[in-house]
Amino acid sequence: MPIAPEHLHLAYDGPFYAFLYGRASRDPGKKGRSVESQLTEGRSVCEANNWPIIREFPEVDRSASRYAKKTRELWEEMLEGIENGVPRILVAFEASRYYRDLEAYVRLRRACMESGVLLCYDGAVYDLSKRSDRKATAQDAINAEDEADGIQIRNSRTVRQNAERGGPHGRILWGYERRYDPKSGELLGQFPRPDRADAIELIFEQFAARRTIYSIWKHLQLVRDPVADEREWQYYHVYEILRNPSYAGRRVFQGKDFKAALWDGIVPMATFEAAQAILDEEGRPSVDWSVQHELAGIGRCGRCPSDEENPPPPLRSVPSDGVSTYSCKAKADVSIRSEKLDAYVQEAVVEWLSSKAAAAAFDPSKGNEKAAKARSRYEALRGQLDEARTMAADFDDDGKPRLSVASLAAMEARLQPLIDKARQGVADVPSIPPQLTNLVGRPRDVVDAAWADLDIEQRRAIYRMVVNVLLHPARAGGVRKIEPGRVQLTFVGEPGFTREWRRGAIPAQRAGDAQGSETR
Repeated sequence: MPIAPEHLHLAYDGPFYAFLYGRASRDPGKKGRSVESQLTEGRSVCEANNWPIIREFPEVDRSASRYAKKTRELWEEMLEGIENGVPRILVAFEASRYYRDLEAYVRLRRACMESGVLLCYDGAVYDLSKRSDRKATAQDAINAEDEADGIQIRNSRTVRQNAERGGPHGRILWGYERRYDPKSGELLGQFPRPDRADAIELIFEQFAARRTIYSIWKHLQLVRDPVADEREWQYYHVYEILRNPSYAGRRVFQGKDFKAALWDGIVPMATFEAAQAILDEEGRPSVDWSVQHELAGIGRCGRCPSDEENPPPPLRSVPSDGVSTYSCKAKADVSIRSEKLDAYVQEAVVEWLSSKAAAAAFDPSKGNEKAAKARSRYEALRGQLDEARTMAADFDDDGKPRLSVASLAAMEARLQPLIDKARQGVADVPSIPPQLTNLVGRPRDVVDAAWADLDIEQRRAIYRMVVNVLLHPARAGGVRKIEPGRVQLTFVGEPGFTREWRRGAIPAQRAGDAQGSETR
């Protein structure tokens, strides 16, 4: 049976050198007040019973359950001290401060048993070498774990109900602020912050205009105040913002676009989806350091073998005899002066942009009706699922949900694949990108003037959208001019054009000859 602290000296020989342990799962203010109050109580117990305190272990913002996401570093240090026999007694406010997980309890019990360390909590001292004390502390550990499971279930239910309402949860999304009723403290809602929303708008607008993530990132570093923004802008910040539907007024739940949110989006859904189409087309980008040459990573080697699974290796820009040269990144088996290939491809692309073929390839009338139908179906399906989730979060006068969880789960399982398919249908409808509006099908002099106003990033984006470039070997060494057939250009709408080539991809090499559809 446990012993009262004041009677401990009657049953055991001292001195009773003590470890003090305090822990709190949540501490939003990071001030440790709850933990400090626990330690204060422990100090009082030690002082009243003449137990010298060797060390205190204040574990702030750390869970002791199996749902914990952070390691309890001080807990591990404390266990090591117990295993080494440093203290004689371990003191905490209650059992749940030590553990909310049976595995943690078993570890502590073993350490105390082997080292002869006593356990004190809830005004009682336990000797874990005794069967009755092990049974009593084990039951307390079971109760603590069960309480943690109950908390987790209630929290999960609350989080899902909040998601079904479309309400905000967790960390405040950068670019927004939350407002509370000054009297009741009740959350009034989440609203865009004027001093930060402009940065979100800039990121989406610039990316939709085919600026690279790298250039947007560098621009933010120059124009944004890191103190006011409370962040040092990193490359991944831009990518994460572009991928987050919350900025278009959607509630994300369990990592997925769940339903319409209760807050206003900072960017229109059309702009958000345009950004997603670009990201899906290019794949997750690595850092695209500022390039100096228009076709680096875009032009491809026409000599290396390739197929659908292994695209041709890209060309990279390398210095050669004081001039810049494009060379095959995989084998360096083709090369040409960078300025010569840039000028050749640029002339061909500008000429093509002013042609009827370009106008036909990006004719909006071909996709308008199809796009409208695809978007209408997508919005209808998503609205249907949003409505079901709202019903599941509403309760009637008897306290029952208007739609059961089981019915909602069945609807989600049925509708989500249809929504994903409809969204892909919207993305597959051809449309004219904004940066081509002033170029496609216009007179040559208009295209020339508009092209001259583009920077290198915008030109590279257009190359990726409209042309595949393959560089074949020269007929013989020392040939400097571009002979017929050496540069193979395949434009969008022509047989063989593909959007599947990824920036910088290097395929495994196999024997065989490169095949081309058309040469210029």
